[in-house]
Amino acid sequence: MFERILIVCVGNICRSPTAEYLLRHRLGDAGGAQISSAGLGAMAGYPMDSTSLALLREHGVDGEAHRAQQLDSALLRQSDLILAMEKIHVAAMVRMAPEASGKVFLLDRWLDGRDIPDPYRQQRPAYEHVYGLIEQGVNSWLRYL
Repeated sequence: MFERILIVCVGNICRSPTAEYLLRHRLGDAGGAQISSAGLGAMAGYPMDSTSLALLREHGVDGEAHRAQQLDSALLRQSDLILAMEKIHVAAMVRMAPEASGKVFLLDRWLDGRDIPDPYRQQRPAYEHVYGLIEQGVNSWLRYL
């Protein structure tokens, strides 16, 4: 159904790569979709934040290969489904590529439609909370993928 899924946050080192690798893990080989992530203000070329990476690893997911990439209108146009962490991210992407508006949704769309806060530079409990929200969001999308 969706061949190319893009997950977006700001820096592309915490939330969106966590969701990307978790979704890949949940779908496994059966998914068949190409899943990637990008940031509205990406720390391009940087690896995943160490706390985010550790949490993934503790849940049996390897995100070591991740390198942040900058979001652009071409990425938005070529994606079939785009999942954002916050409502302001959705608005920014729609401004960047209005033609993509029908395929941009919140990761939390099927739950409460809430923003998933940025844990960057906070203590581990904030990352754990965000990981839980991302996991719920990813799991809620599985039936539609």
